[in-house]
Amino acid sequence: MTQYVLHPDCRVRREEFGLLFYDLRGPKLLFVETGDLLAPELFETGRASADALVGRSKPERLRVERLLRSLADKGLIREQSLC
Repeated sequence: MTQYVLHPDCRVRREEFGLLFYDLRGPKLLFVETGDLLAPELFETGRASADALVGRSKPERLRVERLLRSLADKGLIREQSLC
């Protein structure tokens, strides 16, 4: 299983549309229209992959997984594999 944590040089906060990521390496801002699919706290605790998928329909799970992969590809979050 893979978990995701916020990159140490990034910050995230909730907005009306979803999440706003600040990349301090940039400076860059990324607006992510997540609605209520993801909470900023999930990235701080490393629970984004596990807790974000619990109790969701299959289409919602797929959307969350795509969002997490996209954020990881952009370098805003990091993947951590669990043994």
